[in-house]
Amino acid sequence: MDGNTSGRANQRRRTRKDLLEAAARLLREGRTPSLEEVAEAALVSRATAYRYFPSMEALLREAALDVQTPDAETLFADDPETDPVARLEKVGEVLDRTLQANEAAFRMMLAHSMERVVRGETGKGEPVRQNRRTPLIEAALAPARDRLDPKTARLLAQALAVMIGTESMVVTKDVLQLSDAEARSLRRWAIRALVEAARRGA
Repeated sequence: MDGNTSGRANQRRRTRKDLLEAAARLLREGRTPSLEEVAEAALVSRATAYRYFPSMEALLREAALDVQTPDAETLFADDPETDPVARLEKVGEVLDRTLQANEAAFRMMLAHSMERVVRGETGKGEPVRQNRRTPLIEAALAPARDRLDPKTARLLAQALAVMIGTESMVVTKDVLQLSDAEARSLRRWAIRALVEAARRGA
C-alpha cells in the first residue's frame, strides 16, 4: 500500500469516526439528530455522511453503542497494572459486559455491515465497521511494547482482535454453543496463549 492509498484509507476511517462521535455527542445531549445535523457537527457534507451511513437508523444505532463502549484512556486511567495478560483480560471483560448488555444491537450492527458488503454498497478502502477494539488492545499492550518487535506486536494485536468483540461472541455462542462462563474461560486461555507465543517469538 503506497503512501497516498494509506493516507486515503486513514482519512476514511477518521471521517467515519468523526460522524459517530458527532452523533454520540448529540445523543448525550438528549437529542435525536437528523443526518444533516450530524454531518454539520462532524464538519462534513450531507453526501459524505450518506456514503458512510445510508440510513439514520444505522448511524444512531452504532453511535449509541459507541457511547457505551469505553475508550482506552478512560479504561486504563490510573491503572498501575503492567502485565499485558491482566490488561487484556480487563479489555475482554469490559467489552463482554457491553456486548451482553447490548447483544441485540451489536448483532443488528453486524448484520447491517454484512448486508452492505453483499450489496456492494461499500467503496474500495471504505471502512465497513468502526474498529473499537484495536485501540483498547493496543493500550493494553502498551507496557509490553518495548519487549516486542514491531512486527510481532502488530501480529499479536491483530490476533487478539479476532478473540475479542462481536464476532467472537457470535462464534462462541452460536457456533460452539458455549455458556457465558465457558466463553470467558476460552477467551482468557487464548489471550494468555497469544501473549506467550508473542513473547517467545520476540
